[in-house]
Amino acid sequence: MADSQLIVKRGPFRSTWLRARKTRTQLVLSRRPRRRLGALRWCGRRRLRRRLLQAQAAGADWRESGCLVSRAATRRPKSAAPSRAPAAAPAPSGPASLPIPPVRPAGPGRALVLLPLEQGFTFSGICRVTCLYGQVQVFGFTISQGQPAQEVFSAYTHARLTINAVHYSMPEKSKKEMKREARALLRSHLNRDDRCWLMKNFSPLCSIVLLEQLKTSTVNFLVSHPGLSYVFVQESPTFQINSEHLALRSVGIRREKKKNGLRLTESALSAMEELVTVSCEEVDGCPIILVCGSQDVGKSTFNRYLINQLLNSISCVDYLECDLGQTEFTPPGCISLLNITEPVLGPPFTHQRTPQKMVYYGKPSCKNNYENYIEIIKYVFSSYKRESPLIVNTMGWVSDKGLLLLVDLIRLLCPSHVVQFSSGRSKYMPNLTPDYVDDVDGLYTKSKSRVRNRGFRLAEFTESLEFADEEKESPVVFTGHKLMCVQSDFAFRKTPRNRESHNKVLRDLAVLGYLGQLQPPVPKPLCPLHGLTPYQVPFNAVALRIIHSDVAPTHILYAVNASWVGLCKILDDVRGYAHGPILLAQTPICDCLGFGICRGIDMEKRLYHILTPVPPEELRNVNCLLVGAISIPQCVFKSQRGLEGTVPYVTTDYNCKLPGASEKIGARETKETREDKVHPKPKLYRKVN
Repeated sequence: MADSQLIVKRGPFRSTWLRARKTRTQLVLSRRPRRRLGALRWCGRRRLRRRLLQAQAAGADWRESGCLVSRAATRRPKSAAPSRAPAAAPAPSGPASLPIPPVRPAGPGRALVLLPLEQGFTFSGICRVTCLYGQVQVFGFTISQGQPAQEVFSAYTHARLTINAVHYSMPEKSKKEMKREARALLRSHLNRDDRCWLMKNFSPLCSIVLLEQLKTSTVNFLVSHPGLSYVFVQESPTFQINSEHLALRSVGIRREKKKNGLRLTESALSAMEELVTVSCEEVDGCPIILVCGSQDVGKSTFNRYLINQLLNSISCVDYLECDLGQTEFTPPGCISLLNITEPVLGPPFTHQRTPQKMVYYGKPSCKNNYENYIEIIKYVFSSYKRESPLIVNTMGWVSDKGLLLLVDLIRLLCPSHVVQFSSGRSKYMPNLTPDYVDDVDGLYTKSKSRVRNRGFRLAEFTESLEFADEEKESPVVFTGHKLMCVQSDFAFRKTPRNRESHNKVLRDLAVLGYLGQLQPPVPKPLCPLHGLTPYQVPFNAVALRIIHSDVAPTHILYAVNASWVGLCKILDDVRGYAHGPILLAQTPICDCLGFGICRGIDMEKRLYHILTPVPPEELRNVNCLLVGAISIPQCVFKSQRGLEGTVPYVTTDYNCKLPGASEKIGARETKETREDKVHPKPKLYRKVN
């Protein structure tokens, strides 16, 4: 009799516990609450189950707020009378009660994210983001319902990106009318079950985001190299497998902690708001915004965010790249001018673009050749048409001669706003106020005393600058600028010891991102670089110049072979020579149309074999090859799939002490360098007339 009563008594306890676990699979309870769950009365267990269902629908993080479970599972004194009040106070409503937005799978490679107002979703990986309802913001760019999907790249080399739900204007409608409108918009994108789930958890001013799997040839080429698969997604050894994790993994992303996302200081947000306002009003013409500061203070991040903010209001933004080491839209070693019309939603190696004007400087630093650096900036800046705001990115070298060079740039470019970054961990840098710029001598310009609001003339730059037709007759007059100081708390892992190696990795990623344009479009499989067909370029069709070092004419072809070359256009005609190679005595300042790899040299037919993504119609204008200190990443030589036997251009028997050897290819830690031998001729070629 006692046994039968015991069995009847245990049955409901076990079934209730199993139903609760099935209802909330990701609920984590300690042993103590699990024991106390059996001590609850029937009404208490029913209330707890209802709480779990409500928590699942709201998306609350019960792993962090387990106090509700412990309160609900607290044993009642036997003398206490049963009460109809809930075991725990209801969770407060509003954004604070939903720290984690709910995620639901929506088919293979798709996931739905329901974001309450002012909530964010931080992630790593790549995906295509579509706002189905409401309005969200990614890296400063606003995506509204009805707009096309945006490709988003959140890499471990930079701060993780966050999808934030922002406030959007909504006419006075009831919740029922809003649901009806949202259901009509979602009908063409989602099935009935997904729509019902969204409508069940719908709240006013929320945003609904669809994440889709994204595959690009550039990303596939990057992650195909050993050691680079971690750039976008890293698998943690300890993670919780649930429906959300599986849904995000099918998309190709992973949720990250909020602290890993981008955080801008109040001074940065205030400066950005003012710059956007000035650029939209254009009271005094299109502003020129020069961003400066020491290394690793967030200048490039600020520039990308500012570009996205401006594109929310205007159609295009001009960008002048003056930083040779960490370029934004081109491979390193370039000074370029670009017209940006699409948002920048990723690190530099994911958005390599073709500039309006570009010059290949050939080195990641301008030390020991400052005059050529200034002349190239003047040449590129002369193409600026002053039809849209211009953002100028500068180097992080702001001490000694670098500071004097920055003063010269301010006088040369005449910015309307100077955004100066400073940090507690950066070196001291004086405030670049208009008075300071006027009173100090630059590297090539002298200080000028001027009357307030009158400006001064710079004879050094008057002849080389070309402005619009209506301004050519008037002298170059500089009227000062507005200084905007930004205090940066940008967190970075670089130290003076590992900064150079970290920057080298970023430069290699930029080169690989450019070479990714050689790959066929997805879904075709990747093709190794040695399997692609190079162009044939005769010796007498192009001139040749080694930028960074003096090389003997007898060794010039050894230096060019298997090198990163700039494909340039000079004004001189070089087709009159019968034989080649044609060597230039000086480095010209000329347009660079793109880059390529000298795949090999055919000495018998006197041909260069060039591998490049530049289209053939542009290659017909190339008549000069410039070789600089920018090297091809080692993984291109050592990690190409399909190679058999000895790897070309790689040897362990090389004397790096030879004159010019260390400057050309760099001393490798593994002591594996290129072999200075002519590469065997490939079987297939494309000929450029």
